[in-house]
Formats: sequence, structure tokens, C-alpha cells
Amino acid sequence: MIYGLFGNKLEPHNNRETYKSYLGYNFNRIHLSFARISAFFLILIIGLLFLPWTQNIQGKGKVTALRPDARPQKVNSVISGRIEKWYVQEGDYVNKGDTLVFISEVKDKFFDPSLLDRTQLQIKSKELKVDSYYEKVKALDRQIDALLETAKLKIEQSRNKLKQSELKYQSDSIKLKAAQSDFSISEIQFERYKELYDQGLKSRTDLENYRQKFMDKESKAVDAENNLLSSANSVINSRIELSSIDNEYKNKLNKSRSEKSSTLAQLYEAEAEVTKMQNTFANFSIRRGMYYITSPQNGYVTQAKKSGIGEVLKENEELLSIMPSNYSLAAELYFEPLDVALLKKGQKVRLVFDGWPTIVFSGWPNSSFGTFGGVINAVDNFSTKGGKFRVLIAADPETADWPAKLRLNGGTVGYVLLKDVPIWYEMWRQFNGFPADFYEVSSSNNSNKSKSK
Repeated sequence: MIYGLFGNKLEPHNNRETYKSYLGYNFNRIHLSFARISAFFLILIIGLLFLPWTQNIQGKGKVTALRPDARPQKVNSVISGRIEKWYVQEGDYVNKGDTLVFISEVKDKFFDPSLLDRTQLQIKSKELKVDSYYEKVKALDRQIDALLETAKLKIEQSRNKLKQSELKYQSDSIKLKAAQSDFSISEIQFERYKELYDQGLKSRTDLENYRQKFMDKESKAVDAENNLLSSANSVINSRIELSSIDNEYKNKLNKSRSEKSSTLAQLYEAEAEVTKMQNTFANFSIRRGMYYITSPQNGYVTQAKKSGIGEVLKENEELLSIMPSNYSLAAELYFEPLDVALLKKGQKVRLVFDGWPTIVFSGWPNSSFGTFGGVINAVDNFSTKGGKFRVLIAADPETADWPAKLRLNGGTVGYVLLKDVPIWYEMWRQFNGFPADFYEVSSSNNSNKSKSK
């Protein structure tokens, strides 16, 4: 059985000798050449599939500064005002503290040129008011001390008077008992004199004389009782007077203390007003110093947001930007959430910058041209609005320096180098949508490097 050029069968009844062109064709040589070429390409493709491929993940971003204080800084006007004079123009180099712009006031409550002097006078007036309240409090303290001393003496005097009344009452009580005893004895003796008179043993004159004595005794008893009642009233009056004095001075003391508390409240209020006025004075003084907007650091003036004379600035409105003169470049790249778990501080990165000619073989970084080395400096723990994670890349000190003409906010693409795998494995991984293999440098390599240092 004979086969044609493309493997088609030639039927046995077809006689090839009848075809002259067919007779001149060498079918065995063509088959052998085609098989060899096919085998070569097959072996080549299979060999290529086993070539090493460096897995990498790609992120896009921009060039920035490594330190936050070295990035472009906005200069804002803390207060509202009107631009009166420009001292710089875009591209000028300024030192920290150099005047950039002078603005004037636009709020009417700050128009007064003698505002600070008038505020200072108000503060002095309030301070004098505070001093007067202090003096009043001291006077009330002295008044309270005097009332306490006077009340003490008055109460002591009243107590002594009460004691005297009580002693007099005791004395009058004893006198009443003595008078009542004399009256009883006189009464008994008078009855006896009457009996003797009735018996004729005593004369009528003696009886009348003794009656007179009896009446005197009775009168003395009544006087003694009257004196006792008077002494009792004196004791009661002394007690009332003592209570009255105590209440009187308590009322006076309470009134003085209440007045002192009221004065202290006024004093504290006046002190608060003084403090508030001093705060206002300090704010006015600081505001005067904000009319001259100065540079926060050394750098170049860029992107003036306001122009001309007479434009009005709002509070915290951006005026211009300053690019620091001394900074270290870094790359700010954004990666998909699937790749963040593979990133860690210290990993190597190859960077491509906009404007620099580059030939990139992402799987063979050593064969690429125009790429620059970097090291992951920080990985954010939260995503941005677009759902990607920000990674900050610093220059790798072990590789070539980054271009000196790089400028901030220029575009860049980074390739984070991971594990070396065969090409067939990488094709299979990407076809199935699997993440790249996690690769971590062993600690033994790090220790060997530290020993070599």
C-alpha cells in the first residue's frame, strides 16, 4: 500500500508508473525531513517549558519621597485675608522662615490698628477689678473674725449674768425658806401669847407688840417670796438674752459669710474674664504675625494656587506648594488584594520608570534592560478606595542608583520577584488562576551574610 504526500492512501489498482511526475517524487525523503523538523520543534518546546521562570507580581504607581516630611507640602493660610504682596515666584528656592506672601485683614473686628493696645487696657481694668474683689474678701474675713471675737465675749458675758441670776435665785430661795420658818415660829408664838393673854398672864400691850412682830415676819416672808419670783424672772431673762445674742451673732456671721461667698464668686468670674481677655490678646498677637506667610522648610516654590494682588484667601485655603530640596526617592505602588499576602518588608523589586528606555522580561529579570532595583519598605494594612493595597518601595543599596533626573509623581511599574519555577508550572498556575508561590528567604542565608560582613 502506497501513501501520498499527506498520508492519503493510493489504491492498489492505481499504477504509479503511468504518472511521470509521480515517479520523480521521493516520498521517503520528504517524510523523513518533516518528521525530523517536527521532532526538533517538539523537543525545543518541551525544553523551553522546563526553563526557569521567576514568578512576579506587578504593581503600578508613582514616584514619591521616602519620608513624609520630604514630600511636596501645601502652604495654607491659617487665617482669611487679602493678598497684598508676593515675595516669591514659582521655581524660587526658599529657606525655612522666608516670607512668601503678605496678606491684610478682611474681618471688620480686626481692622482697628490699636486693637492690641485697647485689649491690653481692658485686661488691666479687669485685673484692677479682681484686686478690688480680693480686698473686699480680706475685709470680710476681718469682719468675720471681729464678729466671732465679739460674739464670744458677749456670750461669755451673758453666761456670767445667767450664772449670777441663778445664784441670786438660790439665795432668794434660801431667804424665803428662812422667812417662812420665822413666820411659822412667830405664828406659833403668837398663838401662845394669845393663850397667855386669855389666861391673864400677859397684858394686852404685850399681845399687841407681839402681833406687830408677827405681822413683820409675815411681811418678810412675802417679800422673800416676791424676791424669789423676781430672781426666777431674772434667770429666764438671762437665758433669753443668751439665746438672743447667740442668734444675733450667728445671723451676722451668716450674712458676712454669704457676702464673702458672693464676692468670691464675683472674684472667680472676674479672673475668668481676665484669663479670657489674655487669651484674646494672645490670639490677636498671633494673628498679627500670620499676616506674613513664611516657608515651613527649605525647598522650591511650585504650583501657586492664587495669583495677582487683591485676591481673597479663605481660612486654611491652599496658597502654593513647596517641594523640599533634600529628599530620598521611593516608589508608591498599588497591588491587588490577592497578591498582598505574598508581600513582606525587605523583598526585592524591579522598577520601570516613565521616560527611561526599558526592555523587560518579567520572568527573567537578569535579562531585562533599563530596570532598577528596589526593596519593600512598608506595606499598608488597609486598602485604598480602589480596593488595592499601597506598598512603599525604597532604593536597593546593592544595585545601581536610580536616575538622578527622576521627579516626584512620575509613573512607575514594579515587579516583585518571587520564587523560580519552570515555565510549564507558571503557565498552568496562570491558566487556573492560582496565586504565585509564597517564597521566604531562609534565615541561614541571612546569618551567612551577617557573618561575611
